[in-house]
Amino acid sequence: MVGEIRSFTPREIVSELDRYIVGQDAAKRAVAIALRNRWRRQQVEPKLREEISPKNIILIGPTGCGKTEIARRLAKLADAPFVKVEATKFTEVGYVGRDVDSMVRDLVEVAVKMCKEEALQMVNAKAHAIAEERILDLLMPPQAHNHGARLPFDAFDLNKADEESKPKVEDKSREKLRDLLRDGKFNDREVTVEVRQATVVPMMQMFGQPGMEDMASNLQDALQNALGGGKKKQRKVKITEALEVIAAEEAQKLIDMDQVHRDAVVRAEQSGIIFVDEIDKVAGRKGGGGPDVSREGVQRDILPIVEGSAVTTKYGIVRTDHVLFIAAGAFHISKPTDLIPELQGRFPIRVELEPLTEKDFERILKEPENSLVKQYTALLLTEKVEVNFTDEGIKEIAKVAAEVNASQENIGARRLYTVMEKLLEEESFSASDKAGEHVEVTGKLVRKRLSPILKNEDLSKFIL
Repeated sequence: MVGEIRSFTPREIVSELDRYIVGQDAAKRAVAIALRNRWRRQQVEPKLREEISPKNIILIGPTGCGKTEIARRLAKLADAPFVKVEATKFTEVGYVGRDVDSMVRDLVEVAVKMCKEEALQMVNAKAHAIAEERILDLLMPPQAHNHGARLPFDAFDLNKADEESKPKVEDKSREKLRDLLRDGKFNDREVTVEVRQATVVPMMQMFGQPGMEDMASNLQDALQNALGGGKKKQRKVKITEALEVIAAEEAQKLIDMDQVHRDAVVRAEQSGIIFVDEIDKVAGRKGGGGPDVSREGVQRDILPIVEGSAVTTKYGIVRTDHVLFIAAGAFHISKPTDLIPELQGRFPIRVELEPLTEKDFERILKEPENSLVKQYTALLLTEKVEVNFTDEGIKEIAKVAAEVNASQENIGARRLYTVMEKLLEEESFSASDKAGEHVEVTGKLVRKRLSPILKNEDLSKFIL
C-alpha cells in the first residue's frame, strides 16, 4: 500500500537513532513513539483511522544539540517524505516572502521524487533488456530483405527455403554478439545514440500571493518545452555509457507518471514529515517593523496547515490532516508559551534537549558511525596519510570544544568542526606531499596546536 509505514518498534527506532546521535534519550523516545503511532494508525479500521491525528512535537534546545539530526534520521528510517523549512523565511500573506503553503508543495515534490525512483527501480530490469536490444541493433543492424515482386504462388518460389533460413542464422549471430556484450568485450567501442536534449531554463520565483509559486513552476515547464526540452541530439559515447543512457530513457517511457503523482500525493498525506526549524524566531507576540514584521501573522498562517487543510499543488489537492509536524527552536529569548495559544495546542508533545557536555563531545567523536574522527581519517587516507586518534587526544579535543563553548557562544557539537579543522589544518594542506606518513593525534599534539589560540581570547573568538 502506498504510504505504508515501516513497522519498527519504538525500541528499534531509538536503537537506530543511537547509531548516529549521542544522548538526548527523551527526544528519541518522543519521536519513536510518534512514528510507531503512525504505523498503529494504519492498522486501525478505516472509519476510525481518519479520526486519529498525529501528535506533533516541539523540540526545545540550544543550537548544535541534535534537533535537526533526530528529525532527519527519523524520516530516513521511516522512508517517509521529509522537508526542513525555516519559519523565518515565511511572511504573513500580503508581504513579500514565501507563503506557508510552499512547505506542503515542497513535501509533495519530495514524495514525487521518491515514488518516481521506486517506479524506475521496478522497471529497471526491463529497461536494461530493451537497452541491450537497441545496442545490439546498433552493432548489427537488422537486414532488410528485398524480395522484389513476389510470385502469386509462394509454393513455387524455389528461393523461399533459403530466405526462411536466414533469420535463424541472424538469431545465432545476435546471441553470440549478446554474450560478447555481456562479457564486456565491447566496452571500449563507441556508438552514436540519440539523447534527449536538456534545456537550461532560468529559475523563476514569485512571491506574495498564495499559489504564485505553482504558477512560476508551470510557466517554467511551459518555457522549457517551448525552448525545445523534448528535442533529441546525437552523441558518440562508449557502449557502457550508451547502455545506461538508453536504459534511463526507456525506463522513463515504461513508468506511468500519472500513477506516480497519485501515489506521491497519498504518501505525502499519510507519511509526510515537515520539520519547522527556528519556530522560536516567530514566537513574538507583537509584530514590529523591519526584520520582525508580523511574526504573529506568520503563526496564524502556519496554524491552518498544522491543524489540517487542503493545499492546492500542481499534482492535485493535498490534505495535511495526517502530516507529522516537528517544530524546533532554541527559545533563548522567547518561550514556547509565547506562541499563540492555538498553535501551542497543535504541538502537544514538548521535549527539552540537554546542552552537550565534555563527555558528550567525547562520545560524539568516537561512537557514531559517521563520527568526525572516522570522517577525517578516511579523508586523509585517500592521500595515503594515516591518522590515528588516541583516547587521550580525543579527550583533549572534547575538552577544548567544551571550553570554547563555555567562554564564547555555545554552538553545541558544531564546535567540534572548527576545532578539528584547526587541529588538522597542516595535514589537510600538505597531505599530497606526505603520502605514506603516519600522524598520531595525542593529547600533547592537541595542546601544542590549540593552546596558543585558547590563551588569546580575542584570537579564539575568530578562529575557534
